[in-house]
Amino acid sequence: MFELLSIYLEFIELEKGLSKNSIEAYRRDLEYFFEFVSDMLTLDDITRHDITAYIRKLSEEKYAISSITRKISSIKSFFKWACMTGNATANPALTIEIPKRPKLLPKVMTINDIEEMLSNNLTTLQAVILELLYSCGFRVSELANLNLGDINLRSGYILCIGKGSKERLVPIGHKAKEKINTYLPERDFIIAKYKLNTKKFLINEEGRGINRQDIYNLVHSQGELIHKNISPHTLRHSFATHLLENGADLRVVQELLGHSDVATTQLYTHISKKRLKEVYFGVNKDE
Repeated sequence: MFELLSIYLEFIELEKGLSKNSIEAYRRDLEYFFEFVSDMLTLDDITRHDITAYIRKLSEEKYAISSITRKISSIKSFFKWACMTGNATANPALTIEIPKRPKLLPKVMTINDIEEMLSNNLTTLQAVILELLYSCGFRVSELANLNLGDINLRSGYILCIGKGSKERLVPIGHKAKEKINTYLPERDFIIAKYKLNTKKFLINEEGRGINRQDIYNLVHSQGELIHKNISPHTLRHSFATHLLENGADLRVVQELLGHSDVATTQLYTHISKKRLKEVYFGVNKDE
């Protein structure tokens, strides 16, 4: 079964174009499941009862619903592939239902929070990272993987490579342009100093490319300065919510975020309505 797992992971990497992090998540989930059914000799020995017993075990171990949902999805996808390729004659996961996760509205910052954070004593590198996360709505991996050639200041667009290697053009606002233009001479100086040959847009003072963890650490530390527990995705959520609150079309926001399904983007309309109610009732209550 573990041999088949390697073949399956190679398949989803090539066919679905998933990121390394997603592939690794599939690997961990399926390895954990295979360890649970290690007494089985073949895939055909695994039954629906085995899978439900595994799910029960996850619940007993206090896994979050989101984690259980992901693990079930991994199993269902694997068995679907196994049947399609003839590695299994029946799909024991076919009728397994995925538990519904409660819809939690993402945390967003106010415009005042954003302005306060961006007005902190930031380096040019820190400023450009925070500005692009907010004003372009990038995912952390999209920003970390950004190359210099992806940025066209003349046309005012950044070419972003999103999930599944999908490309989208993201407009650059005037504040983001200012931050980029301030950062570029420093980047050029570092490139020349260390005689680097790198396409990466974001590099630190030692010439090392900025990675996801660097960005997470920066956002978290800057959030603490304004007494907020935030992540890079908080800035993405705030970007979408503020656009909708200011009259942007839902389909436009969908394109800017790189969502394949508009239903994902619609979540932000619920945030806007919730915030509107809070402001309205808050004002009337005080009166």
